[in-house]
Amino acid sequence: MPRTILYVDDDVALARLAARHLGRAGYDVIAAVDGATAMAAFEKGGIDAVVLDHYLRTETGMDIFHRLQERGCSAPIIYVTGSSDATIAIEAMKNGASDYVIKTVGDEFWPLMQNAIGQAISTAELRQEKEKADLEIRLGKERAEVLLAEVNHRVANSLALVAALIRLQAGSSKNEDVKAALAETQARITAIAGMHRSLYTSDDVRQVEMDKYLGTLVTEVQGTVADRQGPSIRIAADCVALTSDRAVSVGMIVTELLTNALKYAYPPGTEGEVRVTLALQDDGKALLAVEDDGIGWTEGDSPKGTGLGSRIVKSMASTLGSSIEYVPRSVGTRAEMTIDLSV
Repeated sequence: MPRTILYVDDDVALARLAARHLGRAGYDVIAAVDGATAMAAFEKGGIDAVVLDHYLRTETGMDIFHRLQERGCSAPIIYVTGSSDATIAIEAMKNGASDYVIKTVGDEFWPLMQNAIGQAISTAELRQEKEKADLEIRLGKERAEVLLAEVNHRVANSLALVAALIRLQAGSSKNEDVKAALAETQARITAIAGMHRSLYTSDDVRQVEMDKYLGTLVTEVQGTVADRQGPSIRIAADCVALTSDRAVSVGMIVTELLTNALKYAYPPGTEGEVRVTLALQDDGKALLAVEDDGIGWTEGDSPKGTGLGSRIVKSMASTLGSSIEYVPRSVGTRAEMTIDLSV
């Protein structure tokens, strides 16, 4: 399909030569002698490139150039000036012209013009293809994020249903050990469901906002494993974002440490406080800690219960490239670990 060139020059003879020379190169040429004629041709559409001569009778090519830009012209513009007007051509390039050609009386002018037009059109087509590809990539990414959010939504709902079934099963059991084990299992499932819920409610489906996630998590854990008359929970979490796999590891660690503190830190029926903190450090890491003021426990003591929670904590910490440390205290227990945020 031939390309259409809008050739603006008030020299009618030169316009005829343009139609002849460019026509041999496969172009259709529309000649315009002034800005009004040029804009009328442009408004009809179908222009693949514009050639603008600088000196016209009542205006300059730059005047038309600006009018084309105001109308949103995306076609490449080749500016034509005399041999002594290089500064004008440079100014046109700064304003967005694709190329310029110095007008001469020799035979080399038309080959230079054809080459400039060909390169300008090719460059414009490549730019349009890139913009189209970028748009398709952006739309594809948005569709993928919508689908991923929907997947996270469904997974969260499914896990919430499983947790509810476990709660019903625990309620129907007469064995206190079974009830406790099922409650802990429910808390673990809730931790994973909460992570998926955080993802589908977040603006970025790849990152979990840990302050919001942990805030919801500790409330759910308290409702699952703690007596209403038992310890209270206080949480202080800085704004930290982690990928989903790292977030669920942190969630599982907090769930196990918090569950253990709620069950064993204080004598049954007594009140107390369990504190969960996630604090940003100056070294690009975050410090996660769970502490209480209870009866105290140090690393090396025999675990209470089955010991499964301790194994889960160690395993999850290992996936984060870290480990749990128990800090000596005069009263109570403090377990902490560092999380490298650069990973």
